[in-house]
Amino acid sequence: MPFTLTMPKLSPTMEGGTITKWRKKEGDFVQPGDVLFEVATDKATVEHNALDEGFLRKILVADGQEALVNQAVAIFSQAKDESIEAYIPEGVQKEEPKQAPVASEQVEAVRVEAPVAKTIAQPAFVPEPPLEEYSFPFPAGEALGRINASPLAKKLAKEKKVDLSTIRGSGPRGRITSHDLDLAQSAASVVFGHREIPSTAPGSYEEEPLTPMRKAIAQRLQQSKNFIPHFYVTQETQVEPLIALREQLQAFGLKPTFNDMIIRASALALREHPQVNSGFHSVNNSIIRFKTIDISVAVSVSAGLITPILRHADYKNLGQISSEVRSLALKAKEGRLQREEYMGGSFTISNLGMYGISEFQGIINPPQAAILCVSGIEEKPVVRNGAIVAGKTMKLTLAADHRVLDGTDSAKFLKTLQKYLENPAALLL
Repeated sequence: MPFTLTMPKLSPTMEGGTITKWRKKEGDFVQPGDVLFEVATDKATVEHNALDEGFLRKILVADGQEALVNQAVAIFSQAKDESIEAYIPEGVQKEEPKQAPVASEQVEAVRVEAPVAKTIAQPAFVPEPPLEEYSFPFPAGEALGRINASPLAKKLAKEKKVDLSTIRGSGPRGRITSHDLDLAQSAASVVFGHREIPSTAPGSYEEEPLTPMRKAIAQRLQQSKNFIPHFYVTQETQVEPLIALREQLQAFGLKPTFNDMIIRASALALREHPQVNSGFHSVNNSIIRFKTIDISVAVSVSAGLITPILRHADYKNLGQISSEVRSLALKAKEGRLQREEYMGGSFTISNLGMYGISEFQGIINPPQAAILCVSGIEEKPVVRNGAIVAGKTMKLTLAADHRVLDGTDSAKFLKTLQKYLENPAALLL
C-alpha cells in the first residue's frame, strides 16, 4: 500500500525547508532510523531519519528544491513492485508565486485599513528593467582611434593638450565640437586610464532565492523593527586596560578574544541590572523577567545569521566562555547546532569590531528587550589626568525596547559595562 512522506517541522519557527541532499534513491528499501535526506531549515541544516520502513518509489521534491511543512516530498510503498500510478500524495499544496509587475509605474503601495491585529500587506518593490537602448558616452578600446570629433576640435585639443576621450560631444550623433573642449580632462603624462566599453546593459540583474534561514531572518527582524519601539543609547569606552589584560593573558598561553571579555562583562552587568535582562510577551502584553542570564551571540554563517546561546553566562569564567563560544561558533558554521543551543536567550550581543566599524545600531531579537552592538577599536585623542593624550576607544550601543526599558535603565547598564571593561581585572574573578 503506498503512503506519503511529508516535510517534517524541525523547528518551532520552521515554515518550510530546502532539501539539500537525498541520502536514498528511488527503489531503495528504507528502514526506521535510516537517514533519508538533509534539509536546510530556518536555523540549521539537519538530517531527517525515516520513521517507517518501506520502498522509496518516487521523489517529489528533488535536491535543491523547497517544500513547505507537511508538503509531500516522496511516495513510499510497502511492496517493491506495487503500482503507484493512481496514488495521490497527501499533504499541503505549494502555491505558485504571483507574478510581480515589471515597471515601477505599474506598482502601487498596498494600503490596508484594518485592525492592527491583522497582517499588514507589504508594498510591492520591484527593480526597474535594464536600459537596452543605452550607449556608453565615452570612447574606449578600439574606438579611441576613431573619436567622432570635428577637425577644428581635434586641432584645438592638440594645442590645448586635452584628452578628447574624456568628454561626450554635443553635436549630431555625439560629435565633439570646439565648444565641448572646456569639459575635457588634461592629456598630460598622468591621466585617467582607459577601459573597455561594457557589454552589459545598465541596470541588469539576476535574482537569488532566499535560503530558509534568510527568510526567517527577514520576516522576524522586519516584524521586530515594525512593532517594537526601538531606542538607542551609545557609550564610548577606553580600552587600553582591556588590551593590556589580553596581552598579559596571551603571555601565559591564554587567548581570550575581546568578544569573550565583552560577554563576561555584559553578564556581570546584567546581574547588577536585571531589568535589562528582560523581554516582552506580545501575546499576553506582559513584561518577561528572565531568571537566568542566557546570552545569545550573533554568528554570521553562509546562509545568514544565527545566535547560539551561552546559558548561565554569569556563572562561567572567562576561559569557559572563550571555549564555549568557539565551540558554538564552529557548530553554527557547520550547521550542527541543536535546537536548545539557539532557541531562547535573554540578551543578545552583536560584534562588528573585527571589521573596524565605528558604530552601528542593531535590531532587537524578540522576545528579548535589548541587544548590545559592539564597534571596532579606534585611536583618538582622549582626556586623561587633565591632559589630551592618544588613546584607544570603542563604542557600545544598546538597542532597547521602550515598552520594557527607559533611557535611564539603558544608561545605567552601559555605565556599569564601561566600568568592567575599563577595569578588566574584575573579569578574572
